[in-house]
Order: sequence, then C-alpha cells, then structure tokens
Amino acid sequence: MRELIERDVESIIVINDGSGPEFDALFQRVADSHRVHLVEHAVNLGKGAALKTGMNYALVSFPGCRGVVTADGDGQHHPDDIVNIAEKLRADSSALILGVRSFGADVPLRSRLGNNLTRVLMRVMVGQQLADTQTGLRGIPARLIPHLLQMQTSGYEFELDMLLACKYQGCPVAQVPIRTIYMDNNKSSHFHPILDSMRIYFLLLRFSALSLCSAVIDNVVFALVLSATGSIARSQITARLVSMTFNYLGARRSVFHSQQRHSVVLPKYLALVAFNTLVSYGLIQFLHRSFGVPTIPAKLSAETLLFIANFAIQRDLVFTRRDSAARTAASDTPAALSSGQETERASRPGAVSR
Repeated sequence: MRELIERDVESIIVINDGSGPEFDALFQRVADSHRVHLVEHAVNLGKGAALKTGMNYALVSFPGCRGVVTADGDGQHHPDDIVNIAEKLRADSSALILGVRSFGADVPLRSRLGNNLTRVLMRVMVGQQLADTQTGLRGIPARLIPHLLQMQTSGYEFELDMLLACKYQGCPVAQVPIRTIYMDNNKSSHFHPILDSMRIYFLLLRFSALSLCSAVIDNVVFALVLSATGSIARSQITARLVSMTFNYLGARRSVFHSQQRHSVVLPKYLALVAFNTLVSYGLIQFLHRSFGVPTIPAKLSAETLLFIANFAIQRDLVFTRRDSAARTAASDTPAALSSGQETERASRPGAVSR
C-alpha cells in the first residue's frame, strides 16, 4: 500500500469488508493518507459485495471517471502492475482489462487447478480463451459498472459473472501479463477450492439448467397435445410456444444478463426458435420414418443434437450486444478502488489506482 501511495496515484479506495476490530488500527493508518478513501462494511458481505461497494463509491465520488482498477488486498499484486493496468484502462476505457498471471509449477495447486478448470468452462460459455479467469487485478470500464452493480451475486462468483456480463454487454476483454506473487503459498487466501468453485460452476450450469427445464416443459406439452390431436406439427408448435416464453425470459434475465430492449432481442430470439422448430421437426420426421424411432424418443434425440448449436447461437448472436455507441469515455483518468485481503477478511489493506 505504501508503495502505491508513493506513486502517481491520485485516489485509492480501500474496502474494509468487516475485517473486525483487531484490524482497525491498520486501516486507520492507511486512511491517514489524503489519497485514500476508506469505506467499511459492518460485517463481511463477500468479495463481490465489497467490489460493488467500491465501484459505486467511485462513480459517485468521481462522476467523470473512465473506470476503476481493482486489486486484492493480500499482497498478490505488485504496485507497478496496478499502475500499468490503470494506464491501459486510461488508454482504452471500452474494454475490461485483466491482469493475467502465469500458472507454472511454482503456483499453489489449488490456485492452478481452480483456474484451469474454470478457464475450460469459460471457453465454452464465453467463446473466448481467457488465460486467468480468477484474477483480482482488473481494469473495469465505467460503462460496465452500472450493469455490474445490479447483479445479484456477492461472493467470489461475482468476478466470473463479470466476465459473462462482458460477453453479453458487448464489452471486449483485454489481457495484460502481470507478476505472479503468492505469499506463504497463498495461505492468506480465503478462497475455498471446493465450496467456492462449486458456486462458480453452478453459475456456468445455468444455461444447462434452464434448457433442461425448458425441455421438460416442451416435451410434456408436446406429449399432451400429441395424445389429444395425433398431429406432430400441431404438437410441436404448441409445445414450442409454451417453452419458448419460459426459456426467453430465463435466458435474458438469469443466463445472459441482457438489458437490451425486447424489441432488439426478441425478433432474433423468435427467428432462432422458428429455425430451431423447423430443424427439429425435420429431424423428428426423419428419425421416425427412416428408422422407426417412436415420436417422443425421436424428439428427445433431435433436441439433444440441437442443444449446443442453440447455446452458441444465443451466446454469440441473440443476447450479445454488438453496438459500439456505448464505448465512449467521459474523462481522462480512471478512478481507483481497493479491497481488504481478498475482501473476505483483511489482515492487510489492499489498493487500486486512479
């Protein structure tokens, strides 16, 4: 912290996320600098909540800022890297800047394993190769912050949700190499590999869960209408209309975090549904007539084959914002914030730069 204050950093926001009275003196020493703004939580609210508190404070206190730079408070981030990320954000305030660590054999196993697993899943979810999905050193553009503040997640999963939000808000992601620093084999980290990874991976399974629920609704309605009418076409259309409404609302709000107008997203979604319905109908008829597969199993097979294609199309074409009008910045200087030690419990203040 002292080294960062000594650099040309105008404002540093430090978040004390309910660290406890034993750390009051430490935070007070940090707050003695005129460059430091100390914001405190009465109780520990989680890393995501602490980051959102800092970002909100930055936008309110520095309304013309280009964005914020976040850093964990456990000494993992070198002051030079923090300042470098701030300069990158100043130069390009349209992109999320990730400070990317290297993950060699000297990196603690839990950090290396957690990042590798999440990186593979993020490749599927976002369609982009991100080298470090769990880095706490990030330059966040101001235009993305209002959307992040409205997200419900408040723990470690917030940082992963941030990457998903970038995809669906049309915010590019830039990656900048930084030093890899782990003190005492990263013992100070409050990241729990099993519990916190499960929270993160549950987020990545939202699309699958939504698709499964939609499929259940679709197939139940299909079977009911088929038994009543005997018409595959009528059953397919009715089932798709019912499941489509459920799937669209869930995908827009809970999976892809889209805030685009319905008038923009819905026509693309309806076009996908119409195309998907025709392809699905053709596959059902093909399997039923050519191979004698019963109608219901044929439908299940067709929908399974279309699952990945539907996800990729929704990810890249339907719910992704592609306009660049929002990528302008207001001022010349990014604001700054910092969190306590991994914002879960601080034994040492952290920092970020303006």
